[in-house]
Amino acid sequence: MNVINVNEASKRKHVPLETGIPASLKLSDLTARVAEVAAIAAAHAGAVDRDARFPIEAITAAKKNRLLGVLVPTEFGGDGAEIHDVMDMCFALGRACSATAMIIAMHHVKVACITRHGRGTAWMENMMRAIADDQLLMGSSTTEGNNGGNVRSSAAAAEVADGKFSLLRDASVISYGAECDGIVTTARRAIDAASSDQVLVVLRKADYDLEITQGWEVMGMRGTRSTGFKLKAEGLAEQVLVESYDKIHKESMVPYAHLVWGSAWTGISASAVDKAQAFLRKVARSANGVMPPGAVHFGKAKATLNRARALLTSMGDYFHRIKDDKSALASLEFQAAISSLKIEVSDLAVETVLATLRANGLSGYRNDGEFSVSRELRDVLSSPLMIHNDRIAANMATANLMAAVPTSLRA
Repeated sequence: MNVINVNEASKRKHVPLETGIPASLKLSDLTARVAEVAAIAAAHAGAVDRDARFPIEAITAAKKNRLLGVLVPTEFGGDGAEIHDVMDMCFALGRACSATAMIIAMHHVKVACITRHGRGTAWMENMMRAIADDQLLMGSSTTEGNNGGNVRSSAAAAEVADGKFSLLRDASVISYGAECDGIVTTARRAIDAASSDQVLVVLRKADYDLEITQGWEVMGMRGTRSTGFKLKAEGLAEQVLVESYDKIHKESMVPYAHLVWGSAWTGISASAVDKAQAFLRKVARSANGVMPPGAVHFGKAKATLNRARALLTSMGDYFHRIKDDKSALASLEFQAAISSLKIEVSDLAVETVLATLRANGLSGYRNDGEFSVSRELRDVLSSPLMIHNDRIAANMATANLMAAVPTSLRA
């Protein structure tokens, strides 16, 4: 049995994270901090992909630059960042290293759930402080072996009694599960609860043990280390968020996931566009300005990239306007729009990279060389599968039948 026992290490005396950077940094510094992490991520991206290893250098740099607590409110030691700050972060990191970008994106989705739904609970507020102070990397466990990736269905139940909980979960995927500092997981509310009656449970490393059940030998996104585990956890009842997961899912999980994942995927496609532009410029210079036949595909790549950027910016603005309006967040209009965003942006990311491949020709197809888009293509092909686009489309079809048809152009 391959067990990762983290309890002993977690019981050691707490030592504050040494970052060399003050805990209270202004958001005006964020761009420079992200740029430093992106440079380190880019330098190691090839090795991370080749060896299917966790991007330790980039995540260490992210902790040093205090990127993991930016969403935590300032009153709990964070930066009080907004959605666009994290979207820009994930886009920049996506241009550098796909795995780093996706890990940071998934982390921030979990932090958003804690900060937006954990206020008023002492344990959760202390967790916010710990994420900001110690730069804890939070992992996500929302899929189980028998639910086919349906995050709105849980088999395992959080058994709560006498102020404590216990949970035994067969998680088919926990991205960077062996490397994270904590896990946020869905579970049924109780043994006799329906599979859709879910709660969200927040775990520190001292609260759980992991047993590896499945490896991660995949086409792309190899550095996310999305291994399968059996998760055995126990802790205090306060670690179960009071608000139902149904509300958390609509108000925070879905919008943050689709916005920051989409930003990471669009960053990956922007990296491929950069390479296509550099390739075509080099060819044109050596041919007295004559463009190669594949140049026509570069125009398509830029157009689809810009379409994705516009969609993300617009939807980020929309979410920011209504982020505290629970009724608006739960509306069919918003849920359909945010779900459509995920489908459109993931498809556009794939289209963009495929267009750069045709623009670069054999130079893009090669695995070696400065103009290769092999890694970007393999990584971005994960985007339509991460919560499968067909599953989202099927769910939207049912919801759209209930939505009213507009009666005017501006309504």
